[in-house]
This record gives sequence, structure tokens and C-alpha cells, in this order.
Amino acid sequence: MQSNSLLNRLYNRLQEQTFLYLYVPLTLYWIAMFIGTTLPTDHVPKFFNAQDKLEHFLAYFGLAVMIYLWLHFQKVNLKFRQNGLLFSVLIVLTYAAFDELHQTLIPGRVCDIIDWIADALGGITGIGLVYFFIKSNRLKNAEAELSS
Repeated sequence: MQSNSLLNRLYNRLQEQTFLYLYVPLTLYWIAMFIGTTLPTDHVPKFFNAQDKLEHFLAYFGLAVMIYLWLHFQKVNLKFRQNGLLFSVLIVLTYAAFDELHQTLIPGRVCDIIDWIADALGGITGIGLVYFFIKSNRLKNAEAELSS
């Protein structure tokens, strides 16, 4: 029960202070991610064989979580808010494709479909997590309204 109240408090905090907790982190994260994918590969240390795929998965997991939360909590466009799941998938998959294409311009980097698949899997996993976070909070709020 405590985890539900923690998630509810998190949801409320994101709703109240969207700029501070979503817009600023998303902007900084996306800039850092772009810089990271623009570095030549000889500047990136390698510790194990599948490290590249794990990095892609985790980077797009984080990006997708923030994009979906941003779309859900933004107050400018109702269509984006109502269809946050769809738009976040489209944004993440499209950006991942452009990012892979952009890497052909970077020395030592290549455009790799397997990297894009890792990006997509990370993004879809992050979006799924946020989807259930939003859904559970809506159910909890609906139950609270019915009991009052």
C-alpha cells in the first residue's frame, strides 16, 4: 500500500511541477544523449561485448519514459495528452532512426539496424512502464472518488 501512495505522490508532484521535473530533465537528457551519440567510438570505453546494445536500450528507455510523461502532463495540446502512448512511440522510434542515420557522419560509428532494435526495445519498455504507472494512478483516483 505504501508503494501506491508513493507512486500517487510522484504522480501529483509531476502534475504540479511539470516544468521542473519533466521539461528541464527531458531537455538536458536529450542534449546529453545527442552529444553521447556524436562522440567518435574511440572515446567510448568498452567493458563487455554487448555493452553497445545495453547502452542503446538504457538510453532510449530513459528517453521514452521522459517523453511519455511529458506528453501526458503537458497542458498545451490535448491530442498529445490523450494519445501520449502513440505519440511517444512515434517520437522515440523516429528519433532512434534519425540518430542511427546521423551516426554515419561520425568517425568510427555506423548505422546499425540491431542498434535501432535495441533503441526500440528500450523505448517500448519505458513507455510500457509509464503506461502502467499512469493507468494505476487513474484507477486509484477513480476508486478514491467512488469511496468518497
